[in-house]
Amino acid sequence: MNLCWHPDERRMDIIGQNGNDGAHYSDCQPVEVSLPTTLPTPDMVNHPPHYTGHPSGVECIQITEHMGFCLGNAMKYIWRADLKADAIEDLRKAVWYIEREISRRTK
Repeated sequence: MNLCWHPDERRMDIIGQNGNDGAHYSDCQPVEVSLPTTLPTPDMVNHPPHYTGHPSGVECIQITEHMGFCLGNAMKYIWRADLKADAIEDLRKAVWYIEREISRRTK
């Protein structure tokens, strides 16, 4: 991909897009850019993005492995709620695990 850098305007155009060959810009400084042809495939088994994408940089399992099963699962669903398509579903799952833990502790 070829880009045209306009230092006075501090902006770039893509050369060759919409008929732009860069020739009509007197201040154009062509820049050659190589972009990856493929994006890295996320590791959906060991480090799925909905567990590693938290803004803190912490992976969910680093926290939940120190908890019991029900609380760990509740935390997991809360953790990933905004990182998956249906946040409400994940929050309902978290409530289910919390209610199960409360039931277990109050028997």
